[in-house]
Formats: sequence, C-alpha cells, structure tokens
Amino acid sequence: MTQAPAATRAARRQHDREIVMLAVPAFGALVAEPLFVMADSAIVGHLGTAQLAGLGVASALLTTAVSVFVFLAYATTAAVARRVGAGDLQAAIRQGLDGIWLALLIGATVIAVVLPSAPALIGLFGASDTAAPYATTYLRISSLGIPAMLIVLAATGVLRGLQNTKTPLYVAVSGFVANGVLNVGLVYGADLGIAGSAWGTVIAQWGMAAVYLVVVVRGARRHGASLSPDASGIRASAQAGAPLLVRTLSLRAILLIATAVAARLGDADIAAHQIILSLWSLLAFALDAIAIAGQAIIGRYLGAGDPAGARAACRRMVQWGIAVGVALGLLVILSRPLFLPLFTSDPTVKDTALPALIMVALSQPICGVVFVLDGVLMGAGDGPYLAGAMVVTLAVFAPVALLVPTLGAGLTALWGAMTLMMTVRMLTLLLRARSGRWVVTGATR
Repeated sequence: MTQAPAATRAARRQHDREIVMLAVPAFGALVAEPLFVMADSAIVGHLGTAQLAGLGVASALLTTAVSVFVFLAYATTAAVARRVGAGDLQAAIRQGLDGIWLALLIGATVIAVVLPSAPALIGLFGASDTAAPYATTYLRISSLGIPAMLIVLAATGVLRGLQNTKTPLYVAVSGFVANGVLNVGLVYGADLGIAGSAWGTVIAQWGMAAVYLVVVVRGARRHGASLSPDASGIRASAQAGAPLLVRTLSLRAILLIATAVAARLGDADIAAHQIILSLWSLLAFALDAIAIAGQAIIGRYLGAGDPAGARAACRRMVQWGIAVGVALGLLVILSRPLFLPLFTSDPTVKDTALPALIMVALSQPICGVVFVLDGVLMGAGDGPYLAGAMVVTLAVFAPVALLVPTLGAGLTALWGAMTLMMTVRMLTLLLRARSGRWVVTGATR
C-alpha cells in the first residue's frame, strides 16, 4: 500500500527536476531576447524623437517578421526530442540541420522582399515624414540580420530537443551584452547614428548564429550526421511547421485586433492597453518557459515509446502551470500600486488600467494551463490540431472584441474578451489532452 504513493512521489520529483532544469534557463533566454529592442531604444532615444519613432516602426516590422517564423524553434524541438527519445542522436542532429537550412532559405527570401520594399512597408505603418527615412534605414540594414535570427530559432530548437536550454541562455545573454557594446560604439563612437544601431544589432545577431552553428556542427560531426542540405528533410520541416505558422498568424491577428479596438476606445484606453499588454507579454515568458520544457520532455517520452510517462509528465506540467499562474496573478494584484506609476503619472490612464489589470491577474491560472498544454501538444507534433483550435479561437474572439466599442464598453470589457479568448483556448486544449489522440509514439509522428 505504501509503495505506490512512494513511487508516485519519486516520479513527481523526477518530473519537477526536469521541468526546473529546462524551464529556468529557457525563461532567462526568453527574457534576454526582448532586451535587444529595449537596449536599441535606450541608445537611439538620445539621438532624437524622429530617430526613436523610426526605430519603433522598423522594430515592429522586424519583430513581426521573426515571430511569425517561431515555428522553426517549436517544430524542430519536437522532432529532435522524439529522435533523442528513440536513441537516434544522428537522426536528431540531421533533423535539426534540416530546420537550420529551412531557416536560411526563409531568411534569404525575407531579405529579397524587404530590401526593395522597405519604404512602402514603412509607409503602411503611417510613419511621419521626419521618422520615415530613419525607419527605412534601420529596416534595410537590420533585415540583413533576419536570417541569423531564424538560424538562432532553429538551432535553439535543436538544443532544446537535445534537452539543453543552458546554451541558449548563455548565447542570449552574451548576444545582449555584445549588442549593447556595439550599439554604443557605432552610434556614438563612430557617429553612425541610427544606422550604427542597426549594424550593431546585425553583427550581434550573426555572432549568436555563428556560435549556434559551431555547436550544432560539432554535434553533427560527433554523431556522423551529414551537413549538406537534404531536400526531403527541408520539405518535411516546412510541412511540420506550416500548421504552427497558421497558429502563430491567428494569435498575431488576435493581438492586432485587440490593439485596434483599444485605439478606437480613446487615448487613455490605448495607453492603458499598451501598459497591460506589456505586462501580459512579460507574464507569458514565465509560462512559456514551462511550455518549452514540455515540448522537449513530451517529445522525448513519445520518441522513447513511453505513453504513460508522457501522460504523467503532462499532468505534472499542468499542475505547474496552474501553480505558477496563481503565483503570477497574486504578484500582479499585490504589485499594482507600484507597477502602474512606473509607466504613467496620468490618473485617467491609471484608473482605466486598474480594473483591466485585475482581470489579467485573475486569468493567469487559465493562461498557465493554456501555455503548458500548448507546449505539450507541440512536443507531440500535434500541429494541425493546434492550428485548427487557434482559428476557432480567433473566430470566437474577433466578433466579441469588435462589439466592445459598439456597445460603449471600455478597456475592462476588451480584456474580458481576451480572457474569453484564453478560456476558449484552454477548453480546446483540454479536450485534446483528455482525448489521448496526441499520444503517438515513435521516432516520427
């Protein structure tokens, strides 16, 4: 009678160790990435308002271009982890290299599109006549770093699949430091202005990509994996990533709709919305770290032909997601008197943000379940279901959000719609998790 509980406790401790070992470094790497933009903003901001405005428009385009292709990390993590679980490290590395080659092809295509169309893209964002030249300069130069960032995404997926999240953390932190030093030197030391900031970022990004390539190439040589591009492997990586691309685009559409609706509510509402969205994104990093651990762990269990282990890990990670969500929610509620003054001194904006902020806090346990199950199903290679579920979520959210200004409701109602969106996501993911249809074992799905 005592053996089963003891065995259960031991299994939970093992899962806890794995989750912490993978999630903590992953969180550090996730937080380090947006610091690139923050550092650029701080440095360029001292050049003038027009330069900072130009950076804001260009960085929004660049961030979107990179985030759309985040499937390079997600799909690669799942595929590599399965082969690790199956004990075939050579195939795991080979799978990762296919993802890196795909990243290079996509990156080259994006450069070919962005370089000639940069002024038109900047114009679509409505940049002023004074800011547009700076935005165009920054966008054109920084686009040369997009292939590097896509390589970083794919290579990060390789290492996560190999159960290694420490190296991405070290590379991210080193890249952030190098970016800051290069930006200061080129912007002020070489007097290159906003172009210096762009070149500094590009150099740092390619430096990060070079480190990743060295690590992956060494692994390939150690395990006898070919470095040459394989058309069928690249095609398979693209096919695995396509559903996740649909998922990501649907999520981006939800966030864009929310921002557009907030803008229609008034200046105080859009200002408050931007503050809350920034916090929401930061909280998402903490929960996404658990999801990343889920991708690696679930893929490994399924690749090893251990469905019971995969289900047990899934249950434990959901418990982690709920617990972290509750902790984050309490932290938001307790810190709200300190948080809002950091961003605004306008009492109208504060009053507008406060009830919506509480809504965000109360929804964090739901977000915890969503992020974890998202990672579990990605690790299982269940991309088509994730794509369909996110399209359904978008279809539910869009009309509800668009009704907010029509009904004369405010920002709290909009964030109520965001909470509804996360609830719909949670329900669709729970249905899939409980069905067991995601549990497909083997080196490939």
